[in-house]
Amino acid sequence: MSAKFGLINYNSRKHISISVPSSSADAMSPHIKSVEELKVLGINLHTFNPPVQFFICVAGVFVFYLIYGYLQELIFSVEGFKPFGWYLTLVQFGFYSMFGLVELQLTQDKRRRIPGKTYMMIAFLTVGTMGLSNTSLGYLNYPTQVIFKCCKLIPVMIGGVFIQGKRYNAIDVSAALCMSLGLIWFTLADSKVAPNFNATGVLLISLALCADAAIGNVQEKAMKLHNGSNSEMVLYSYSIGFVYILLGLLCVGGLGPAVAFCSQHPVTTYGYAFFFSLTGYIGISFVLALIKLFGALVAVTVTTGRKAMTIVLSFMFFSKPFTFQYIWGGLLVVLGIFLNVYSKNKDKMKLPSLAEIRSRLLRERKARLLSQNV
Repeated sequence: MSAKFGLINYNSRKHISISVPSSSADAMSPHIKSVEELKVLGINLHTFNPPVQFFICVAGVFVFYLIYGYLQELIFSVEGFKPFGWYLTLVQFGFYSMFGLVELQLTQDKRRRIPGKTYMMIAFLTVGTMGLSNTSLGYLNYPTQVIFKCCKLIPVMIGGVFIQGKRYNAIDVSAALCMSLGLIWFTLADSKVAPNFNATGVLLISLALCADAAIGNVQEKAMKLHNGSNSEMVLYSYSIGFVYILLGLLCVGGLGPAVAFCSQHPVTTYGYAFFFSLTGYIGISFVLALIKLFGALVAVTVTTGRKAMTIVLSFMFFSKPFTFQYIWGGLLVVLGIFLNVYSKNKDKMKLPSLAEIRSRLLRERKARLLSQNV
């Protein structure tokens, strides 16, 4: 899921918006009502001490997102379903629109604040992010898709250079280089061992990453400019996106075959899709609660661990060929993620210099020698 939530103020009250989740420590979940009353799924986290808060957030991230990933791959493992990735996105957008409508009805302010033209752009980017990502599973192994989704930094940096004229430091460039090499290694390994590998999947997930990199900036600007609420954003962006996908499927004639197929397998399609959408919608609330309570650095570490666990479980529960090149490529991507996090949190992550490491080793060696002499 690519929905992203952040916190804004209007009328001296605290409301929810959609924003970039990983770059702001003030991001808030759709189910978090205020800073003083930090609630996730009705659980007031401020009634617990920090270790318990951390355990609840981490457990929520792992449980809901692991179920989300499992159900996504399970749906595409249904024989004959792979051509219907866009229809799954249509169903997913329908459920998200329902969740947003319910949430909007529970809020006091139900006005639409953001212009319709802005929602049309946000909906288009959201369709690109989720639709292309879902469709790519018809051509790629699930672990390869997850590895690509870990590397959103690459299109963000490319867009920053060509669109905004930004300059990046050596650490950021090294992070992007590690991610790129890791992706190339992982993809080459997939092309050798996966019988159903198709370069179309690489193109689809790459385009999804580009849309995902752009959507956060558009959402953040809209929320700051117009003071919209999160439930408003979810309802309108996903409902307009639902119309986009529906019209697209009608134009290409893809709706009829998809409906016919899913009507023959309602439990393994609509049933799984409901829980797939629900767990994705809830999972983001725990991620952003983690950001609010412990900072983006901890949240990125936890979500990276979750993605690694998702890949492991994918190989455990779904039969697929394996090669150690997956491990080496994955480690390069993890190194790139670490360098990116370190670049943004140098003050919090002060790594020791070589001189400090040498001095520490000498002190430890001297202490051991003294203890042996005594």
